[in-house]
Amino acid sequence: MSKSKKKIKAAKVDAWFVYILRCSDGSLYTGVATDVKRRSKQHNAGTASRYTRSRLPVRVNYQEPLASRSLALKREWAVKAMTRLEKESLIRRASQSSRRQEPK
Repeated sequence: MSKSKKKIKAAKVDAWFVYILRCSDGSLYTGVATDVKRRSKQHNAGTASRYTRSRLPVRVNYQEPLASRSLALKREWAVKAMTRLEKESLIRRASQSSRRQEPK
């Protein structure tokens, strides 16, 4: 694939996500990605970040869609600035919200 086609393909990303992983030691890791499932697999393969590499396995506890990479990076910064208690609350609220939206 030529460089120009790669650039066009890369520009067509519809949504970015901020995600929070829970590591095997109970710690939380926050990141951004366009494909959270793929990124989670990379983390669990030990190829995504040094932090999670020594805390495997990890699992996705939270993900939030955003319209652009810029907004995702700003939100990531805001989430990283939260206390652990605030992050746990964010995860809990999202989990409760998704359970209410599931069909019965």
